[in-house]
Amino acid sequence: MKNTLIFLLSLAFFACGKKEIKTDTTTENSAISNQIVINKQQFENEKMALGTFIEHEFISFVKANGMIDVPPENRAIVSTFVGGYVSKIPLLIGDYVKKGQFVASLTNTEFVEIQQNYLEISSQLSFLKNEFERQKTLYNEKISSQKNYLKAESEYKGNLAIYNGLRKKLEMMHINPSEVEKGNFTSNINIYAPIEGFISDVKVSNGAFVSSASELMEIVNTKEIHLELNVFEKDILNIKKEQKVKFKVPEASEKYFDARVHLIGNTITNDRTVNVHCDIDEKNQNFMPGMFVEAKIIFENKNEMALPNSAIITEEHQSYILVVKEQKNEEITFEKILVSIGKKDEEFSQIINFEDFKEKQILVKGGFML
Repeated sequence: MKNTLIFLLSLAFFACGKKEIKTDTTTENSAISNQIVINKQQFENEKMALGTFIEHEFISFVKANGMIDVPPENRAIVSTFVGGYVSKIPLLIGDYVKKGQFVASLTNTEFVEIQQNYLEISSQLSFLKNEFERQKTLYNEKISSQKNYLKAESEYKGNLAIYNGLRKKLEMMHINPSEVEKGNFTSNINIYAPIEGFISDVKVSNGAFVSSASELMEIVNTKEIHLELNVFEKDILNIKKEQKVKFKVPEASEKYFDARVHLIGNTITNDRTVNVHCDIDEKNQNFMPGMFVEAKIIFENKNEMALPNSAIITEEHQSYILVVKEQKNEEITFEKILVSIGKKDEEFSQIINFEDFKEKQILVKGGFML
């Protein structure tokens, strides 16, 4: 019994000692597994780089899509007040025109008839005016009857109205009434640009008949170009006037351009969006109305301590960085340390627990090779 008891106590003691040794070994192996040693030749060959924390501006933004457009007053449809056949249209899409520049001419026999009617009324008007004044004088002197006076007045004022109407019509057709009164008729009328800008569309060709409802061409002035963005109603409360906007034309370039919120719509469309009007800062670019844009409306920006995204190693949904622990004998020892990630953008990540190692050197490039 005594020998058996001694044997059992010895086994228990041995077992306790064995367990303690195992625990120490596990801790030591864990510490070693968090370290990576490389030589300087490897460091240079893999083009690695060391760095430290920097202050980086993180922005909070609302994503929006839209298009480049111009104000309504900078877009004009060229049309005619009277129908006719196109006799000349010298411009092509892309041509620049000044306000009042000749853009097309029409021809029609009706133009001659309008001028003829105007000349006939004009020649009668002088006689009717004299007759009206004569009857007025006779009536005031009790020589002529009121009936003759009112008849002369009616004929004169009726013809005067027709005369003024035809004269205005000639002026709108860009025909000089004074030349018509001299007997100089024309079968052509000229059409001029209502605004300056570029020809964006030509809808007719020589010989085509156009009516007063027809469109000859479109002119767009791109000097006041802007953004028309559609923002979902869930984001609209974050949008304020004068906020910065970053936008790009994805079909043309990945470069971002600057704009600023100018007006915010006060109605929600059927697709649950609100229209936001933005002024473009760089208007000397080759922007064209109708271009599709992707934009970020920035509503908050804040500086935080951060590292480049290339410095972050992700394993099993956790983030680590490699901190220089020791440099000696042409070798660099890195320690893999768990970090908490905050805000993130395309280039940098905020490190929340940066205070623990903000003075140390960190591998910021080439870590994926390890």
